[in-house]
Amino acid sequence: MAAPEKKLKVAIMGAKGYPYVYGGYDTMIKELGERLVIKGVHVRVYNHRALFADRPRFVNGIECIYTPAIESKSLTQLTHTFFSMIHACFSDVDVIFVVNSGNGPFGLISKLFGKPTAINVDGLEWLRPKWKGLGSKYFFWASKMATKFYDQIINDSDEMRRVYLELFKADSKVIAYGANPREAVESKPIKKWNLASQGYLLIVGRLVPDNNADLIIEGFLKSDSLRKLVIVGDVPFEDAWANRLKNLKDERLLFTGYVKDPNELAALYSHCYAYFHGHEFGGTNPAMLKALGYGCAILALDTPFNQEMLQNGKHGWYFEKNPESLKEIVEKAEAEPEKMNEFRLIARSGLTQKYNWDYVTEQYLEVFFSLVKN
Repeated sequence: MAAPEKKLKVAIMGAKGYPYVYGGYDTMIKELGERLVIKGVHVRVYNHRALFADRPRFVNGIECIYTPAIESKSLTQLTHTFFSMIHACFSDVDVIFVVNSGNGPFGLISKLFGKPTAINVDGLEWLRPKWKGLGSKYFFWASKMATKFYDQIINDSDEMRRVYLELFKADSKVIAYGANPREAVESKPIKKWNLASQGYLLIVGRLVPDNNADLIIEGFLKSDSLRKLVIVGDVPFEDAWANRLKNLKDERLLFTGYVKDPNELAALYSHCYAYFHGHEFGGTNPAMLKALGYGCAILALDTPFNQEMLQNGKHGWYFEKNPESLKEIVEKAEAEPEKMNEFRLIARSGLTQKYNWDYVTEQYLEVFFSLVKN
């Protein structure tokens, strides 16, 4: 009788953990991890211990290891991955999958142990306004180190692959981020904020400079729109830039803070007149995928990444990075309701196969198996 085939063991680290869903990486780990378990893979996720009061060893078939970190704004994430990497290298996992290019240098540890690795490097972290000076230099260096120490670099957009080829002379595999489209979302949850269907425009994202909420708000307030501008999101720490925005006094502005109820968030997306996407430095952006999946008319900052996601204008209009351009696009959108409706009707067709979570999982599985065989 043949011996049973050994299960592939994959360790995943670099995010907050599972089933903690707060940002894009946490969502990816949840969607990918649960699907890999169904396919017979042993999945181990390294959780940031401080975020978990309860620490079960297995959740939905995923093994959870709770590793510590040095708790500070700039060191938490990096030290958590460092301790996780040491633990994984001394274990029997077959492949280590890391997210976030800031963890690039830790690939040296796995290389010394001979553990196969892949890293999803995400966006242009070194350009983000929050990483000024030393932080920016570190992320650029760390991203470069990722291309030297990891066996497989993964980017989530063709444009980001081009950037890595140009800057670091390193090719990468493009595996996009998945989407979960939903149709026919009822409007009842938005009544919580006294909103009417299509009576508002929407921003969703962290209140940080690189998402350009300040620019969108300024341009919107210059416009003659009678609708509200709803800003969903916040920052998890005290921040002068975010506070300045939240203290703006205008009856057309509504700051909801974080919206953690998925049905409320789905309703806010589904019933907006248009969704603003001001994200500047990422590749495939989860908030944009949600907007397409919920059938939004999209107004996006003109970047190569947003051009790629909206298929060069098929699924939305673009604005330039200045308040006047914002004012113009708001007034143009209000003057052309038929075009906004057309964008809504075709939005979900923008979610081509590459944004399907099952397809994304298949691609990751191919990478993991190829690393084990090499």
